[in-house]
Amino acid sequence: MAGDSVIKPIAEFIAVRFPDVGLGPDDDIFALGFVNSLFAMELVMFLETTFAFTVPNEALRLDSFRSLNAMAALVAEHAGLAVEPGPR
Repeated sequence: MAGDSVIKPIAEFIAVRFPDVGLGPDDDIFALGFVNSLFAMELVMFLETTFAFTVPNEALRLDSFRSLNAMAALVAEHAGLAVEPGPR
């Protein structure tokens, strides 16, 4: 699975909640103020459902969800997918 096929659905999921914001692959969604505890759990559930894996407890840390590239790396590591990071 190519990076874009992982990053694109994640970006689209976030865009539904924040339609006027265009995120770059390394933009910090926490620093931009998009994430609260409910949305963080929604992100976890979205990744698990979309990419058919369970996020292990040790991966439930801010850095794993900070950017599109971070989430794509999490998917790659735990869902066994080959993912290239998005452009910087």
